[in-house]
Amino acid sequence: MDGPQLTGDHPRLSVPSGTMGHMGELVERVDEHDEVVSVVRRSDAISRRWLHRIATVVCRDAAGRFLVHRRPHDAERFPGGFNWMLGGAAEAGESYEEAAARELAEELGVRARPEFVFKFRCAGVISPYWLGLHEAVVTVPIRPDPEEIAWHDWLTEPELGELVRHEAFVPDAREAFERYHALG
Repeated sequence: MDGPQLTGDHPRLSVPSGTMGHMGELVERVDEHDEVVSVVRRSDAISRRWLHRIATVVCRDAAGRFLVHRRPHDAERFPGGFNWMLGGAAEAGESYEEAAARELAEELGVRARPEFVFKFRCAGVISPYWLGLHEAVVTVPIRPDPEEIAWHDWLTEPELGELVRHEAFVPDAREAFERYHALG
């Protein structure tokens, strides 16, 4: 068979990358070395705590400020939480970089090639995963998706450092900020 293999409760079958539909969003289940094990539904990866890939983008403006946003209060994940990263799951067959660019376009309406900064294995509040963090300098007007972003602002690094300590800041994003800040 060609293509990735869907596993889990279903028999093995060939599924083109990025396929959604009645089976749900498909992601690559990966191991402790970030090597692909199989293709699974994201909901299964989360409920069974299987490692998978999340691509994020940190946006900065021309002055070096960071874009920070608050999730809608009715969001499925981290309702009302503050975050300094945009992003989501890398779809089956999608690289971290491709997923980061797609998420940037979907969430902000910005077409760009985010630069890879680092990745790490995140224990995750909801489920463990590999987090690929990217950066993009945004110099064009943004159009935040209201289903993803209820509020946003551009903050200096000291202002962001203060917000990171707020109880409503997404814990996984706090860990990523601490690792990013440690890089200098």
